[in-house]
Amino acid sequence: MAEFLVKLADERGNVLEQVENASSEEEIRDRFSHQGYLVYSIKGRNGFLGRIIGGRSQRLKQDSFTIFNQQFVTLIKAGLPILLSLNLLSKRQKDPHFKLLLEDVQQRVKSGQLLSDAFAAQPGVSKIYTTSLLAGERSGNLEEVLERYVSFQRVTATFRKKLLASLWYPALLVLALCVMLTFLMTYVVPQFADLYKSMNAPLPAITVVMLGIGTGIRNYYYLILIVLVLLALGLLFWLRSDHGARTLDTLRFKVPKLGEVWLKYQVAMFSRTMSTLLSGGLPLVPSLETASNSINSLKVSATVVQAAQRVREGRSLSFSLDESKFFPDLAVEMIEVGESTGALPAMLNSVAEFYEEDVQQVLTAALQLIEPIILIFMGVTVATVLISLYLPIFSLGAQL
Repeated sequence: MAEFLVKLADERGNVLEQVENASSEEEIRDRFSHQGYLVYSIKGRNGFLGRIIGGRSQRLKQDSFTIFNQQFVTLIKAGLPILLSLNLLSKRQKDPHFKLLLEDVQQRVKSGQLLSDAFAAQPGVSKIYTTSLLAGERSGNLEEVLERYVSFQRVTATFRKKLLASLWYPALLVLALCVMLTFLMTYVVPQFADLYKSMNAPLPAITVVMLGIGTGIRNYYYLILIVLVLLALGLLFWLRSDHGARTLDTLRFKVPKLGEVWLKYQVAMFSRTMSTLLSGGLPLVPSLETASNSINSLKVSATVVQAAQRVREGRSLSFSLDESKFFPDLAVEMIEVGESTGALPAMLNSVAEFYEEDVQQVLTAALQLIEPIILIFMGVTVATVLISLYLPIFSLGAQL
């Protein structure tokens, strides 16, 4: 499917612009025309910048999506039909992209599609959500499945927010260091360069180097900015390619200590997803295939796909994961206990909780060590710059 930039207006005259996935322009035009929208223009998103930034605009906000599902479950449990519930929630939705998505889902369900198929046709909706809906429709227990999905999203979001909150202070320290160095090298150092040039005095080697760097930055800052922007765009484009994504994923696991933390985080995500899908009534092999698509790491995803193939051949999940020689031994042992006792979903949930807590403790300890290291580096860097600038003044004062 291709990406298109669509400009349209609703019945009140509000003009909207968003990115949509479709096989052709006619499909998009028919889709929004049936919903009562006036389509102004449809443009393809195949350029360089479109490939780099196109995907992010379609992503649903997880908080809004979780709130929608919580309200959706409440309305269904109250006895309202699915179509009426979708209609009420779409009218209350403030996000224009999400509003259009819900209206399209409503039209598809009205035309006879399953709710899971209607959401699966929408860009940005995760496969774990559509698979959970399908399991709930097949088992006739849609309310319970949606409640489990909401609980899953809340636990995952809480864990991610804790991790991000712990990274804020080191990020601010690094930002402060960058701002300080930029000010010193672009303003303070050139001032000293003009002063020493007028004095025509011999300068120490460290001062000459520092003045040369500062003067070069001041004179060629526009070239430096252009190079940095091009490098950033090139890096972003490369990371979005298959080769770049695989290379970055491989490097993550090779970093000492951090690679182990990254693996534990991925195992926790996999276990949490599997527990949710199995509890919703989905068979083991489809759950593995769905979980492999929801994992961030390509290497872990490939390992889960191989395990799904072995399970399809009749082997146990624990044996299939152990054969990969990649999953942690403790996780494999806990999964084996869950299989032998018939409580695999509960054991997978325990695996997720164990590794989430382990990751959080390791990161907290690492950040407590990183913060003083950054502060020491800031002090040494600023001291080096200032000493190199004031050293000639001290020498001249001694001579006088």
